[in-house]
Amino acid sequence: MSQAKFPAEWVPHAATWFTWPTNIDTWTDVLDPVRRKLAKAIVAIAEGEIVLVNVSNPQEAKQVHDLTENHPNVRTLDLPSNDSWCRDHGATFLLQESELKAVTWRYNAWGNKYPPFDLDDGLGECMAARMGIHAVQSQLTLEGGALESNGGQILLTTASSVLNPNRNPGLTQFQADQELSKQLGLPIVGWLSGDLEGDDTDGHIDNLARFTSERHILWPKALATPQNVDEVARIADLAGLKLTVDCLPEAKSLLYQGGPLPSSHMNFYIANACVILPTYGGPSDDEAAETLTHFFPSREIIQLDCRDVIRGLGAIHCLTQQVPLHHGFVAPKDDFIG
Repeated sequence: MSQAKFPAEWVPHAATWFTWPTNIDTWTDVLDPVRRKLAKAIVAIAEGEIVLVNVSNPQEAKQVHDLTENHPNVRTLDLPSNDSWCRDHGATFLLQESELKAVTWRYNAWGNKYPPFDLDDGLGECMAARMGIHAVQSQLTLEGGALESNGGQILLTTASSVLNPNRNPGLTQFQADQELSKQLGLPIVGWLSGDLEGDDTDGHIDNLARFTSERHILWPKALATPQNVDEVARIADLAGLKLTVDCLPEAKSLLYQGGPLPSSHMNFYIANACVILPTYGGPSDDEAAETLTHFFPSREIIQLDCRDVIRGLGAIHCLTQQVPLHHGFVAPKDDFIG
C-alpha cells in the first residue's frame, strides 16, 4: 500500500471542520459579529459538504444551529476548546489510497503566546477519533496553517514558523524536511520567506502563498523576492514540473489599537462548492475575487467581510480544516440534537 499523503485542498471533501469562537479575549467587543460571519461561511460550505463544529456546551450548539438556520449538513460536536483556530490546533487529515489517516502536531499556541492552550493541544486527536481513526503524533511543534500541499510531491512552509526556537529549538531544516516528508507523504519541502505585518504566527504559509493547482502558486507581489523565486525554481526542478506563479493583490491595511492587522487575501478556503475569500473593505476585494474566479471556475467565489474576524489575527483559512473524501465516510452524529 502506498504512503499516506496530505492531499491538496481542492480535492473533494467529506467535511469541513470548525471550532466555534468562545474566547472573548480573541475578539473583544466583536465576538457576536464574528460568530455571525462564521455562520455565513458555514452555510455556504454546507451547500457542498458536511460541516462539523466543535463546541464547548449545549448553549453554543444551539447558537450554531440557530445562526445556520438548522442546516441539515451542520453537526455540532462536544469538543471543548481554548480558542477557535481549527486549522492550527486540528488534526491534519491524509489519504492512503482511499483510506483516511491523520497526523497531529504538538501545539503551543504559536510559541506560548496565548496560554492556556491545554484543550486545543488535544483537539486534533479528538477530531481524528470522531472520524474513527487513530492519529499519528509527530514530535514537531507546529500548526496546520504552516502547511500547504500541491497534492503531488510538494509541501510549502516557512522556516520562520517551523524552525522558530519558540516551537522547535535546535531543529535543523534537514531534520524538519525528514519529519514533514515522513508524516505528510510529500518528499519535496519548499521553504519560503515573507513578513506579513501584524501576523502573530511567525509567518504561516497560508497568509503568504497558496497552490491553486499542482503546478500553480498564488502569492502577493511582495513575496516575489529573488530568494523565493530561486526556491520555487529549486523545488520545481526536483519535482520535474514547470511551476508558474501569479500574484493575488495585497489587501487593504487595517489598524487596531494602533497596530497593523494581518489582512491577507491569501487566507482563502477552498470548499467543494465554493471558495471563501476574506475581504477587508478595499478595492483589492473585487480584484482578488476576479483572480480566484479564473483559477476556480467551477466554484462560486464568496466574499466574506473579515474586518471583524481579522481582529483575532486570522481569517477564514485559519478557522477551517478539511477532511478529504474517503472510503466508508460516515459523518459523525450531532452530539446535541437528534
